[in-house]
This record gives sequence, structure tokens and C-alpha cells, in this order.
Amino acid sequence: MELSVAPRRYLVRSPSASSSSHLQQPKATRINLSKPAFISFPTQIFSVFYKSSYHPIQNRPFTPLSMDPPRIITQASENENGSPLTSSQMGRVGEVKRVTKETNVFIKVNLDGNGVAENATGIPFLDHMLDQLASHGLFDVHVKATGDYHIDDHHTNEDVALALGTALLQALGDRKGINRFGDFSAPLDEALIHVALDLSGRPHLSFDLQIPTERVGTYDTQLVEHFFQSLVNTSGMTLHIRQLAGKNSHHIIREF
Repeated sequence: MELSVAPRRYLVRSPSASSSSHLQQPKATRINLSKPAFISFPTQIFSVFYKSSYHPIQNRPFTPLSMDPPRIITQASENENGSPLTSSQMGRVGEVKRVTKETNVFIKVNLDGNGVAENATGIPFLDHMLDQLASHGLFDVHVKATGDYHIDDHHTNEDVALALGTALLQALGDRKGINRFGDFSAPLDEALIHVALDLSGRPHLSFDLQIPTERVGTYDTQLVEHFFQSLVNTSGMTLHIRQLAGKNSHHIIREF
């Protein structure tokens, strides 16, 4: 079957306009399409961790609202001239090892990574959630953990969250230049979850989910709220999670 499309003329804004000022009006370009075609423009990834000198929505100069005073975090490594490397030179990486009577946890996160996930907590559903965190957050997450699974998953779930929050806190450093605030609603089939957060340095969790089953696979769904409470306690994050719709426990938990 053949498909014919009549020639059309489009007036579009050229993204290659002069960059001398971000306020300058871009040039108009006329395109004559005698065949079906796609017009694509570059898009910007938005993350609360993303560093940018302009506000990602209003495209105006943006001053980050960090609670922390300006400072330079020195590392053990040094430049060729002997001066210590700053956190920006080392990359925004957090690495934490947490050992207790019940668990042994190692976590490494790279906020400037590519969404690589290597997670082995001994709790399959928690591994799945950590993989989603890396994939959708576009930062690298590496977690290795062992725990007292013969009792239950509580201690391992908690200590992974505590270590992850500490690693995020380390990786953020002085938080200079980050967007800080995040607000997003995500659907998965019938489930719709709204999440808002502020990397303020003030830990707080508001958790409003109605998870209908006691378990997803072998994972106790009571541990979901405890995971996020532990995460905000060590990361200094204000986090609000609200369920707008949803019936399937897996879908509800996965969407935040």
C-alpha cells in the first residue's frame, strides 16, 4: 500500500541561532517538505543532581539554594603539582562501607554516570528497585550486601538504605550548582505516583501509599517505607511520596 503526502511548508525556530545571548531571538527557517520527514530538536536531561547555569524550565539565570556554605572538599589524591584535587575534579562519587553484627554493605554511586547498575543485596526485589533507580536517575549505582536473611530482610534493607543515603550525601559535596528541587508524577499502567523532593540537608519523609499485598515476591512491603525513612535520615533529603492511583503492588512500589 502506498502513502502519498502533499508538500507542506513549515516555519520552525532554528536551534542553531547565535549563542551570544540566551535571550536573543532565534532565526526562523523555512523548510519545504515534499516527502514525509522528521524534525527533531535536542532535549535536555533534567535531574535534581544535574548541574546547569540556567534554570531548566524557565531558561533564566538560576542561583542554587544550598544550605551549605561554599567549601572545597579535598581528597587523598593530588594533582601533579602536589595540590589536593577538589570534589569537582574527582567527580561526584560517593563510596560507603557499612559493617554491623547483622550486615556487610558496600555502596558506590556516581552522579555523573550513565545509569549503570550492579546490585547484589541478596533481596531480589530490592535489587530490581535499585536497578530502576540507576536507570531512570541516569547515575551509576553499585551495591554489594550480605545480611542475616535467615531471620528476615529487615536489617539488610535498612542498612542498604542508610549506606545509600550516606553515599549520596558524599557525592553531592557542597551541592553547588545542582537544581536541588524535584517534582514528578510517574505512571505504570493503572498506578500513578507523585514524588517531590528537596536536597535541603533537612531529613523528612511523608509517605502516603496504600500497598494492597503484604509481599511482592519474597519482599515484605512493610519494608518500603522503612527503606525511604532510612534513606532520608542519612542523605538529608526532604521526600514526599503520594499515591494518586494504583491497585498492583509491584506497579505502585516501582513508580517511585
